[in-house]
Amino acid sequence: MEVRYSPDPVRFCRMTTQEVRDNFLIESLFKTDTIEMVYSDVDRAIAGSAVPVKAELALTSAGELRADYFCQRRELGILNIGGAGSVTIDGTKYEMSNLDCLYVGRGAKEISFASSDANTPAKYYLLSYPAHAEYPVVHIRKSQSTPVQLGSVEESNKRTIYKCIHPDNVTSCQLVMGYTILEPGCVWYTMPAHTHERRMEVYMYFDVAEGARVFHFMGKPEETRHISVANEQAVISPSWSIHSGVGTAAYTFCWGMGGENQAFDDMDHLQITDLK
Repeated sequence: MEVRYSPDPVRFCRMTTQEVRDNFLIESLFKTDTIEMVYSDVDRAIAGSAVPVKAELALTSAGELRADYFCQRRELGILNIGGAGSVTIDGTKYEMSNLDCLYVGRGAKEISFASSDANTPAKYYLLSYPAHAEYPVVHIRKSQSTPVQLGSVEESNKRTIYKCIHPDNVTSCQLVMGYTILEPGCVWYTMPAHTHERRMEVYMYFDVAEGARVFHFMGKPEETRHISVANEQAVISPSWSIHSGVGTAAYTFCWGMGGENQAFDDMDHLQITDLK
């Protein structure tokens, strides 16, 4: 497990492009037959992936957690962005189609990942936060997620937000998770931007065309930077940072949050004129 210690806003302003990428961009996800994990000291979030091809992959603890098993003191969100597969939790198998999501509560001991077809393997994106209580496993199929349509073609940001792990349909300790799909020809999301000092987010971009990029904007509103993000890469977004993006073509991204509260609309809104 890789451990990241996030710089504060003062140091952030003095960082080079490569230093920003090294600290906030996760480029190591979705390696076949491997479980990848990055631990951030920001709200103790863990972002990772599992891509089983030759055999099932079992999620185990890591020395950094000082735990007998991964979810001993944690909850976990799982989003399948690949082909069909299954996740088995303490002996119960959950069939996972593309864009199905799974909430795994604290106390789940045995977690394993499988693909239905090695030629089109499942690709599981993982996001975890510490948990203070135990809640049951919930399988959220794509058809069961809560869609919200926002934006317009005129503003190049027509998109649908799918809320998967959310207080409206899943009880969790602090994890809130879902994904956003932009319409063809639309490339902007969350502009005007916002911050929310009460929680951090991790953004994982996928369905980005080969050779295309998403430019993720971050930093304090008066001191912004960008990160060029390729397909199936993620960005750690501290609570003090804006988080907005524009792509060279339409794309999809998974957003996940943890922190003081779970209120989806708890944002400190900014005007475009506030950004520099």
